[in-house]
Amino acid sequence: MPPIFIKNLKLATFSITTGITLIFMSILYSCQGGNAKGKIVFLDTNITQIQDSYQQNTNITVKEWGKTEKGQAVQLFTLTNANGLVAKVTNYGAIITELRAPIHKFYKKQDNLQNILEKDTQVEKIAKNFKFTEGPLWHPDGFLLFSDIPANTIYKWQPNQKLQIFRRHSGNANGNAFDQQGRLVTAEHGNRRVSRTEENGKLVTLVSYYQGKRLNSPNDLVVKSDGSIYFTDPPYGIKPQQEELGFYGVYRLTSDRKLTLLVKDFVRPNGIAFSPDEAKLYVNDSEKGHIRVFNVNSNGLLKNGRIFAQQKYPGKEGVPDGMKVDIKGNVYSTGPGGVWVFSPAGNLLGIIEVPEVPANLAWGDNDYKTLYITARNSLYRIRLKNPGEGYPMYKNHWNRKLG
Repeated sequence: MPPIFIKNLKLATFSITTGITLIFMSILYSCQGGNAKGKIVFLDTNITQIQDSYQQNTNITVKEWGKTEKGQAVQLFTLTNANGLVAKVTNYGAIITELRAPIHKFYKKQDNLQNILEKDTQVEKIAKNFKFTEGPLWHPDGFLLFSDIPANTIYKWQPNQKLQIFRRHSGNANGNAFDQQGRLVTAEHGNRRVSRTEENGKLVTLVSYYQGKRLNSPNDLVVKSDGSIYFTDPPYGIKPQQEELGFYGVYRLTSDRKLTLLVKDFVRPNGIAFSPDEAKLYVNDSEKGHIRVFNVNSNGLLKNGRIFAQQKYPGKEGVPDGMKVDIKGNVYSTGPGGVWVFSPAGNLLGIIEVPEVPANLAWGDNDYKTLYITARNSLYRIRLKNPGEGYPMYKNHWNRKLG
């Protein structure tokens, strides 16, 4: 970043309740080689005094940053306190980046999820000895379907019953969903397609090509109330030399099988979910470690894509993967350490710790308040306070059959 030149100073006070309290002067500044503008400058340049006066455990690092118009050296001071609050300050007073609180800090579920979990609620392992579980999906008849990708199998789990094979040679099934007629729709990791199971059990291909080129490896999907299927297409199930498209996109497939590429600038698009009113679509990126959110137009296309939340936790295994939303709009995304829960505004409420690295999740049971979690070699569940999104439709309007 080039040095800044300060103009139009005006005294102001700014208070951060979660960490450092600082005094600023409001400014406008310009950057060499560009027209960026900002509105904050640090008033007291005595960094040691800041540390002593405001927060004894504030960590400060210093590095050379650039020169002023008159050739004076500019140093960049980075302040980080115990609450994770970060401020960047120069010895000439300018704050050059926004104040922010990194969300990779780990939150214990008991401390931050009081509106999500009952006190002392624990994750329960209900099945084990799989290869890599994915794509859980609850059927109102009282059973859960889920994929084991390397085993090329979709399993059927039901409380107090022996585990059953629902489909073997599943095309290395990954994500699963039901369409508006109750038919099973599957992202087939190995067959590079989205398929549908008819009521008679016949499998049909819904889509496997985009503009004459093979899809990469459809990963996860969600069905909108108008019957259109939104799905992600990273390259996880194929080798680099098998790629034909040259990008990893998010698509919309209408009920008349018209395929539209919605977004193509993801590195590894993965989990996908709608807000309860379907006005927003959430898609996470496993490589980037974040969730993006888009506004959904009346025609089903997307606009105004932006970062919704980060899911980075150094030292913990796991990446953003499967994603679901509850009826209050809270977003649940698997990630490092467990299932991350965000408010509709993107604030991290906490992480539901899971013994194994989780891959995907689904709402289930009669009240839709049980969260089923697929995690590596096992299947888990945990009871929550809020039903999952889609509960009213599943409860009151279900008329679906599986082949």
